[in-house]
Amino acid sequence: MKFEKDETLFTGRLKSMKFALNGAIKLITTEHSVMVQSSLAVLMTFAGFYFGINRYEWMMQILVFGLVLGIEGLNTAVEKIADFVHPDFHERIGFIKDIAAGAVFFAALTAIAIGCIIYFPYLF
Repeated sequence: MKFEKDETLFTGRLKSMKFALNGAIKLITTEHSVMVQSSLAVLMTFAGFYFGINRYEWMMQILVFGLVLGIEGLNTAVEKIADFVHPDFHERIGFIKDIAAGAVFFAALTAIAIGCIIYFPYLF
C-alpha cells in the first residue's frame, strides 16, 4: 500500500487529524494502562466539577491529563517498535523499554503531585 502525501493545507491537515484520532482511539481501546489513565481523567473531571475548582486548577488538571496520556502514547509506540524489531527478549531492548516506562512514571508522579495540590485544600 502506497501512501501519497497530500500537500494541500486543508485536506492534508484533515488527513493528519484522522490518523491522529485513529491512533488515540487505538490507544484508548487496546492499551490497559491508557484505559486506566483515561478513566482516572474522567473521574478527576467529575471531581473538578463537584469541588468547583477554579480556572487555574482546571488548566493544570487538563495539562497533566494530556502530559500523562501523551507520554503513555509515546511509551506504547516505543514498546511496539521494540517488539517489532526484536520480538525475543533482549537486554538492550529491555533497557530502552524501561526508560520509556520511566518517562511515564515521572509524568504520573507529576500528575499525582498536582492532583494533591489541587484537591487537598478542598478535602481538608
